[in-house]
Amino acid sequence: MGGHGPPPKPAHLRQRTNKKPGAGILQLLPRGPGSVVPGIPNPDGRVWHPLTVEQWARAWVSPMASRWLDTDADTLGRLAVLWDEFNKTTDAKFMPEIRLQEQRFGLSPLDRSRLSWEIARSDEAERKVAPVELKKTGTHDPRSMLTVRK
Repeated sequence: MGGHGPPPKPAHLRQRTNKKPGAGILQLLPRGPGSVVPGIPNPDGRVWHPLTVEQWARAWVSPMASRWLDTDADTLGRLAVLWDEFNKTTDAKFMPEIRLQEQRFGLSPLDRSRLSWEIARSDEAERKVAPVELKKTGTHDPRSMLTVRK
């Protein structure tokens, strides 16, 4: 006697219809002397805070930079100004706008998830990730109460 219901669709017809356009795998860019980081747009001759320069460089060597276009440089420049103002004043009033601007460029894990961007991991990186170990409370392992019922 067969199963209930119609047979499943062939594998080539079973496709996700809710896959977002633009979703993709971001490749880790090689870091080193050959890494090219564009200069921060600076029309007003601003002297950048050292943390701003570091943030700019980290953003441009990140895997997300592979998705940015030349036209994004202006908006990234405005983000650099926000970073700079925050770094110089540590005034929290800049944080909401910084957060909103960083979202546009996938600069946090939540933003990358929203954009459906994944960062490719090499085999070596997979091997280096150690499994998470749970702390045991005293001599009793809290996982010992978990059982499988048949």
